[in-house]
Amino acid sequence: MKKSGILHPELARVIASLGHGDGLCIADAGLPVPAGVLRIDLALAPGLPAFLPVLEAILGEMAVESAVIAEELPARSPAMHREIERRLGQTPIQTVAHERFKQLTAGCRAVVRTGEFTPYANIILKSGVVF
Repeated sequence: MKKSGILHPELARVIASLGHGDGLCIADAGLPVPAGVLRIDLALAPGLPAFLPVLEAILGEMAVESAVIAEELPARSPAMHREIERRLGQTPIQTVAHERFKQLTAGCRAVVRTGEFTPYANIILKSGVVF
């Protein structure tokens, strides 16, 4: 049994298999997942698991060179936006219209669905390299 880090076997496998530039989306409970994109569904109940702890767990294991969020996030959910920025630190964050964000998820290796009910609490993390 694995004793630390991400215990979910499918999520751990996807993170381990990411190459430079690959996208991994962490989504709220309502974001549609395009056909053909792997859905890793963690949602248990409204708010469980929450978006931010899932983001933190993934950031602890994934080299991230940049991120993409919806341009609607800062206005509609400013507290969530601040917390995302705080956790990403100096990582560049691109903003796109929510409709464009949904299109970009089609190019992700997986979408990790949380139980988050905060509007626009979605992010695409672009994989970096550790060397």
